[in-house]
Amino acid sequence: MSFMLVQTPDPNTLRDALPSFDKATHIFLPINDCTNPNLAEGGSHWTLLLVSLLDGLAFHYDSLHNANVREASIATQKLSILCRTRLQFINLQDTPEQTNGSDCGVHVCMTMKYLLTRRLLQRDATEKVTMSMANTRMDAKKGRQEMVELIEDYRKEGRRSQSRSRTPQGRKSSDNPPRIGD
Repeated sequence: MSFMLVQTPDPNTLRDALPSFDKATHIFLPINDCTNPNLAEGGSHWTLLLVSLLDGLAFHYDSLHNANVREASIATQKLSILCRTRLQFINLQDTPEQTNGSDCGVHVCMTMKYLLTRRLLQRDATEKVTMSMANTRMDAKKGRQEMVELIEDYRKEGRRSQSRSRTPQGRKSSDNPPRIGD
């Protein structure tokens, strides 16, 4: 979505391709620095843009500090047009830094989880909350492990659901996942 926003001259042309934001209060938008629409896996860095439609603010979290500011700022401008609301772009300098060149995606996921579970969902709608990440520590190795555990939990839940269901022929489903095809 962020790539389409950044690359499209008129964001209104994307209305049919994007979900409605009419009832949204916040948008979590991963930002990538890819500039070539012909490269399926282009770009080298991911950051997070958290947009508060309630407050008209767009917070940019970059674990390499200032690497994707241009892309995030453009995405904010385009979202402002798309959502028909003025958005102020804020590039937060207190985002926890990654320690290598490959943890940006993990940092985006961990930052998203932190902001959602420790900030936005912990307060009443009448309270103001800071979106600063100052003094917040991120452990990418632990974040990766949490992702693996989450995937494993979903896989186990899928097996439980599968074991309760029957095939069209009336037989119990096997432990194997279904085949993909027409």
